[in-house]
Amino acid sequence: MKIQHVAPEWTARVWPEAAPFIADALAHAGGDYTVEQAQTLVNTGQWVLVVAHQDGKLAGAATVCFINRPAQRVAFVTAIGGRLISNKDTYQQLSELLKSFGATHIEGAARESIARLWTRYGLAEKYRIVGAAL
Repeated sequence: MKIQHVAPEWTARVWPEAAPFIADALAHAGGDYTVEQAQTLVNTGQWVLVVAHQDGKLAGAATVCFINRPAQRVAFVTAIGGRLISNKDTYQQLSELLKSFGATHIEGAARESIARLWTRYGLAEKYRIVGAAL
């Protein structure tokens, strides 16, 4: 399986295949984003679209935004969806790709099952996010 960044100018061609994976992931995001909003954020370059493909077919997709902290550039995974796309090899590919964008750390909000899965690759729970409308 190969992990690859999709440049914004190619999003329109790839999005129809990637959207169901992103939609599945956003179903667990508590309503923060719709798939249409995610597409806009990718199209405008605010988020990066990453895809997993094998044998010419998309197997998963993710979106990432970058946060610049005083001593870190964090690649924050805003959505990730697909089946059987997480393993040591794909995580290593994703890590190298994110480093090519200058990232020094990777983070993401994750439900408990995904957090457990990602501990296999060295991620540790940093904090839990809660929220309410004001």
